Amino acid sequence: MSRKRLFLVDGTALAYRSYFAFIGNPLINSKGENTSAIFGFTNSILKIIRDESPDYIGIVFDTGKPTFRHKKYPEYKATREKMPDEMKDQLPKIKEIIDAFNIPVIEVDGFEADDVMGTLAFKALKENLDVYLVTGDKDFMQLLKPGVFIYNVKKGGKELEILDKKGVINKIGIPPERIIDLLALMGDKSDNVPGIPGIGEKTAIKLLKEFGTLDNILNNKNNIKHKSLKEKIDKNESLAVLSKELVTIDTNVPVSFEPEKLKKGEYNRTKLVQLFKDFEFTSLMDEIPEENIESEVKYTIINNEKELKKLVKALSKNTFSFDLETTSSQPMLADIVGFSFCYNEKEAFYIPVMSKEKECCLETGLVLSYLKHVFENKSIKKIGQNAKFDIIILRKNGIDVKGLNFDTMVASYLLNPGKRQHNLDAISMEYLNYRKISIKSLIGERKKQISMSEVPLKEIARYACEDADITLRLKNVLYPLLKRQGLLKLYEKVEMPLIEVLIEMEMNGVSIDVPFLKKMSSQLNDGLKKLEKEIFLMAGEEFNINSPQQLGKILFEKLEIHKEIGLKRAKKTKSGYSTDVVTLEKLKHLPLPRAILTYRTLMKLKSTYVDALPKLINPQTGKIHTSFNQTVTATGRLSSSDPNLQNIPVRTEVGREIRKAFIPSSSNCSILSADYSQIELRLMAHLSQDKTLMDSFRAGEDIHKRTASLIFDIPIEDVTDDMRYKAKTINFGIIYGMTKYRLSREIDISEEEAEHFINSYFEKYPDVHNYIEKQKEFAKKKKYVVTLLGRRRYIPEIDSSNQRVVQNAMNIAVNTPIQGTAADLIKIAMINIFKRIKKLKMPAKMLLQIHDELVFEIPDALIKDAEKIIREEMENAITLSVPCLLYTSDAADELDGVD
Repeated sequence: MSRKRLFLVDGTALAYRSYFAFIGNPLINSKGENTSAIFGFTNSILKIIRDESPDYIGIVFDTGKPTFRHKKYPEYKATREKMPDEMKDQLPKIKEIIDAFNIPVIEVDGFEADDVMGTLAFKALKENLDVYLVTGDKDFMQLLKPGVFIYNVKKGGKELEILDKKGVINKIGIPPERIIDLLALMGDKSDNVPGIPGIGEKTAIKLLKEFGTLDNILNNKNNIKHKSLKEKIDKNESLAVLSKELVTIDTNVPVSFEPEKLKKGEYNRTKLVQLFKDFEFTSLMDEIPEENIESEVKYTIINNEKELKKLVKALSKNTFSFDLETTSSQPMLADIVGFSFCYNEKEAFYIPVMSKEKECCLETGLVLSYLKHVFENKSIKKIGQNAKFDIIILRKNGIDVKGLNFDTMVASYLLNPGKRQHNLDAISMEYLNYRKISIKSLIGERKKQISMSEVPLKEIARYACEDADITLRLKNVLYPLLKRQGLLKLYEKVEMPLIEVLIEMEMNGVSIDVPFLKKMSSQLNDGLKKLEKEIFLMAGEEFNINSPQQLGKILFEKLEIHKEIGLKRAKKTKSGYSTDVVTLEKLKHLPLPRAILTYRTLMKLKSTYVDALPKLINPQTGKIHTSFNQTVTATGRLSSSDPNLQNIPVRTEVGREIRKAFIPSSSNCSILSADYSQIELRLMAHLSQDKTLMDSFRAGEDIHKRTASLIFDIPIEDVTDDMRYKAKTINFGIIYGMTKYRLSREIDISEEEAEHFINSYFEKYPDVHNYIEKQKEFAKKKKYVVTLLGRRRYIPEIDSSNQRVVQNAMNIAVNTPIQGTAADLIKIAMINIFKRIKKLKMPAKMLLQIHDELVFEIPDALIKDAEKIIREEMENAITLSVPCLLYTSDAADELDGVD
């Protein structure tokens, strides 16, 4: 019979690790609260409970009170940085989560978590329990013995390391009982334990292997052959003895061990769900066992023609919500599994057309024939959640849905575009405080998912009916909120009409020249091989270019390349030297780093686009169908996925070549691109009302040359290409809050020069500076900013105690009204072009939206007529104080326009 298991978690260490895991991209909820530590901590505890099902569990925290170590050595941990305020604020909330998990928190004043855990572990051993110490701290290795293990989750929960005595020997080279001696010799920088200066881990292990223990080393120091090593030990013997006391975990802490109190209990589900809702941890909801589902709902399976007729008759007389269950998350590949409808809250219907229980299904064609007139009647109002997905599938099946009146996902997005998720589960929790049946409970985790058609009929019916029901309930909550916040006009005039445009664009798809890409792949392969040889020649040896560790050693140890331009060596971590883009960009003036950057760019373009695009062609249409996401970016801009066709870097020669692969689907058509000229700068001119900026645009000047002329104080005709490039960088950089440090890096000048350029810019464009400062003040006061059309973006983090977060919030406050208005502008243009083309029955197709550019496929005979419509609608979508200009091209290699 296996022994029961106790898991003891080092709570303080786990909280620290969770906080710093997100330090580069902290989790900020819609209230502006940093929730990184809470999320990481919670996720780790859930993982332990899910994967290990511990019999007993406790979480141990430091108390912050001085310990015997501080009394013995006042410098103990003195070099540690103060806990960040943002992390400190999260600790009480972490303890609320722990309380909701019904897990005891253990703290003992005067002792560290290590000591408490060590004491409890040894007491648990006497009770015949196996103990798992949840920690990544090497100090704990000293505690390992039969029945005591280290349980270390690494790399964001992706890797698990469980160490026993043998594992320590394999990992370190010495047994657990020698770890104290090892730490005494090498010290511990994080805790400011001195050790013997000059002795590192390798030397310490070597000494212990030779002499066995610290005492033996000290007693036999005269037998140490290495003179300098002998002197170090001789000189610092007392430090080694002190260090041994400091690193020894005290296993006699006055703490009682009561197994029954550590028994894993039931969650307080209500409290846990509420906390997850408050912290906006929607993705973790599925980890909590389901609560009782509402009993007062009436959900019905329709599986005969008589009941179907009755339902269709009712739908004809009511506003209703609808939802499809399908075989795929990609609409152009999906088949229908079933339909769900709801016209009264808490009453819904499910029509199965695909199931293992075939006898309960109706034939798809029959169901569609009954539903067609209901779906295509525009006077019958329909409600959906991400309705675009369902409408594409219905259109593939011969039904052209009319009368879409409300989309709950789009409404949620408009109300708070900064939220990470607008799926039905998330917004159901937020606005209805209702936890839906999780999709995972039906089809499983990603790697082991089954199709919706394999889910038992009763389960899928309940799930589908709930979707339709909740969608209707949400519409009744979200509509008044849109009205109250002044967002209804933007919703009804821009976001909802745009859905129809996006449906058509996604279904149009784009044709790809596969032979062209195959040839390009071969050419890129040859180029990469050639570049690889050049890199090896410069490095003086062959190595794996894709290995950051190997590259780091070549650059910073073998060649010491940083010394050539007077930089410090890149920081070395446990995984090696940093060779990321930021590091290499600093060294790009040197041939080898520049070649590495080029190699990486070509490799990425080859794998992400050149080789990948042909594999993404839909077998039914022969085209690539991207999805345009309306509810992802916080600024209001559309994004593209599966595949992302907005991210091809057209400013590189290879990127432009890739764009040539987008071809018309028939020989009598051409690809036409229409790209706004410097739209964000034009919007800055309008929003700031800066006279100099407006006059320059009205006069049709090259704005970058004009800026160069002003900041370099020379006639415009004397501006060089280099000056124009620097001015262009400043023009766009100002919008994005570019600092003097970044500007100096971008255009290779000193920080002093960069500061001078920025100050000079604001002197010449004073109202731009005034606008920026007013935007910051508005955001500080209101905690949100708005576009010209009233689109809001909330910035609660502007009150953060973290200055880096505040600076980022300030940049958002300045940039969002510009980017957001640019998003509104092109959306209005898309809607108006779509309407005019439809009205004229012109066989032109809108294919892609790429930031400030639209791409069309147009019959050659209609190019001039279509271009006139496109130009008129794009240049006049919103009336500005300066003209909106457009660049058009019918050559695929010029799609990037001019700036």
